[in-house]
Amino acid sequence: MTTNQTAPAHLLAHGVSWVGHPLVFVMVSVAIVLATTMKSAAAWPILAGIFFSVILPTAILLVIGVRSGRWKDLDVSVREERRRFYPTAIPISAAGLVTMWLVRAPFFILRGGIVTLGLLVAAAFINTRLKISLHTLFAFYCVIILYQTGSIAGTAAFTLATLVFWSRLYLGRHTMMENVAGACVGSGGGILAAWLP
Repeated sequence: MTTNQTAPAHLLAHGVSWVGHPLVFVMVSVAIVLATTMKSAAAWPILAGIFFSVILPTAILLVIGVRSGRWKDLDVSVREERRRFYPTAIPISAAGLVTMWLVRAPFFILRGGIVTLGLLVAAAFINTRLKISLHTLFAFYCVIILYQTGSIAGTAAFTLATLVFWSRLYLGRHTMMENVAGACVGSGGGILAAWLP
């Protein structure tokens, strides 16, 4: 990890981590999937439902957690602090799934919500031994799903996910094992969400 925080590589790593943040990556990926499969009039209520039931509450949870001192940063980089993060993040994800059901989202969105919830539960269990990278997990989760919509979206997502993988190592937020675990678990989730019949 570099100590020069103004170095171009350091600035790039920080920028990639923000652009590739799970809340951003997932929201943009859902928007792409909906844009390629549904009419915009039907997609907007689903996007709004996801944003207000999952993305915004999770963002607020992270900000409040940092300001209150519950965790060190918005990435919840300390493994012990994640023990206090998952018990709130998981119910938020479950609320998002219920919201999708209430707005009559199509089955593939509901399946994605179920898998997303399952990934968070799995990450919480893994956290007892390993601080799995959620950035990398959800980046590769989105990659596998977006390849279902087309090679251009999938390849663009893969490029960003690879940069996310590098940025987490460069910034010292995760080890190689934590990143590899995130990529494997996320890819498996993507297969379950988008590629199984």
